[in-house]
Amino acid sequence: MKKSVKWLLGIVITLVALVLIMLAVVKNKEYSPSTTANSAAENSTIVDNTIKFSGDDSKPKVIFYPGALVDPKSYSIWANKVAQAGYSVYIVRFPLDLAVLNANAASKVQGNYDYIIGGHSLGGTMACRYAKNHSQKLKGVFLLASYPEKKGDLHEIKVPIISLTGTNDGVLNYTNYKKAKKLLPNNTIYEQISGGNHGGFGSYGKQSGDNTASISNAKQQNIISTLLINWLNHRISE
Repeated sequence: MKKSVKWLLGIVITLVALVLIMLAVVKNKEYSPSTTANSAAENSTIVDNTIKFSGDDSKPKVIFYPGALVDPKSYSIWANKVAQAGYSVYIVRFPLDLAVLNANAASKVQGNYDYIIGGHSLGGTMACRYAKNHSQKLKGVFLLASYPEKKGDLHEIKVPIISLTGTNDGVLNYTNYKKAKKLLPNNTIYEQISGGNHGGFGSYGKQSGDNTASISNAKQQNIISTLLINWLNHRISE
């Protein structure tokens, strides 16, 4: 075998090994759903690699982008409650559980239907990018401990937007969050969940860097679902 071929083969083997190591590291850092979230997920079906909680399909689809490295089933508790209130919820699964790798993933779910999009943390930032570039059928945006950046500037969007945060959130960058308010419409609704933390917007246990919540995860999930259902009923349906 020629030296050049051996050299190239060695590079390929090294690159493959590095990719496999990276995948293993990322998988090891993934946040898994709680037992309660897994139980709630039993009420869902899989549609095009997306978790669907069925509601009234004549209403706009509710599409959700999970936070970075969070298993989509971790959001099943509030998603199931929203579906029971009449809105089908689609939780998108991303490569390596990173929405940044495919910000346009919602297009496969949305099709040509009216839709509402939201996301948690990095997922919300990517959801804003999608909303900005697919505004024709957009009916609303909801952000859970998240905010847009310039590529997802929504300040001229004429749809209802709600932003939820927790007072005990230790992950959200509040400086950037406050600066990003200029990228949202003036009529954006801002709600704080007293005692809620960053990981509490899903149900997957303690997140690295987060503060301890002073309310139970069950209570935070109930508050999230109540706020979203009220918003959907009174803002989207107007």
